[in-house]
Amino acid sequence: MISDIRYWEKKASEGHYAIPHFNVWNAEMLMGVMDAAEELRAPVIISFGTGFTGNTSFEDYCYMMESMAKKATVPVILHWDHGRNMTILQNAVDHCMNSVMRDASALPYEQNVAEIKRCVDYFHAYNIPVEAELGHVGNETVYEEALADYEYTDPKTAKDFVDRTGCDSLAIAIGNVHGVYSSEPKLAFDILEEVANAVDVPIVLHGASGIGDEDIKKAISLGVAKINIHTELTLAALDAIKENIDEPYLAMQRKVRTAVKERAMYKIKLFGDDGRADE
Repeated sequence: MISDIRYWEKKASEGHYAIPHFNVWNAEMLMGVMDAAEELRAPVIISFGTGFTGNTSFEDYCYMMESMAKKATVPVILHWDHGRNMTILQNAVDHCMNSVMRDASALPYEQNVAEIKRCVDYFHAYNIPVEAELGHVGNETVYEEALADYEYTDPKTAKDFVDRTGCDSLAIAIGNVHGVYSSEPKLAFDILEEVANAVDVPIVLHGASGIGDEDIKKAISLGVAKINIHTELTLAALDAIKENIDEPYLAMQRKVRTAVKERAMYKIKLFGDDGRADE
């Protein structure tokens, strides 16, 4: 069943667990995640973004996402991740997505505020929630290089940002990055705690693939209600391909689906999301 991200992020915040957000861009990833959600009775977010359009035609694939979400016996949200402009987000909503992230975090603060406010005013009229980012998680790079110029979320501006934009959730930058971590992540939990105490919207953690289990649990305990996973799904798929490289292609792809399912199940349990669909 297709569900509302605002409802589940609020429940997660109140229940001290996190809703998993899985980026999926092919059949094996989508089916593996949905298999995991069904088996563990877990509400999930399935997401797409511009970075995947070189591999998959979103305007066609979206209907597979929507079909599987509608048929699911657990709540499923269809989300567009890191939308870089209004046109991209409008296209996403026109093609099945019922939640969007407008990432204007690379812009100066006042421009970020203005752009998110513009998106909120537009999409709320269609009952579409908007996630924003304050601070800047940035693109995939060597972790040490990323930290050298890292734009941490400023807790002093968090409340002003949420109040002025009306965003429905807030992604924060606390030392998390996208992609593979080249060294152990160093998360600024003091910033997370300050932001969570300052705002009344759910907190989102991007770039969570590769962050240790204890750090994930601590982040959830401090207020994170949505956690984004992509890289770990692709690494699980790659491992399955390497281990089954001599298998017929069809058989290998089934192993990929299973590997994605198993990794998604691990994350669902880690986040405390298992069984929540039946509460």
